[in-house]
Amino acid sequence: MKQFAFGMVLLVGFSSFADAGRGRQPCSGSKGGISHCSGDKFVCKDGSISASKKICS
Repeated sequence: MKQFAFGMVLLVGFSSFADAGRGRQPCSGSKGGISHCSGDKFVCKDGSISASKKICS
């Protein structure tokens, strides 16, 4: 029983850790992701400039 409880604690811990890294990214959704940087702005694969406040490096 202790092994089962320990396994459940690990499972829940790892799943919440994975969810934390899934936040919205620049050019997410229909924009297709990040193509490249133009100065400190993100250029999306659809050719538009991201409105993200993050800095592209």
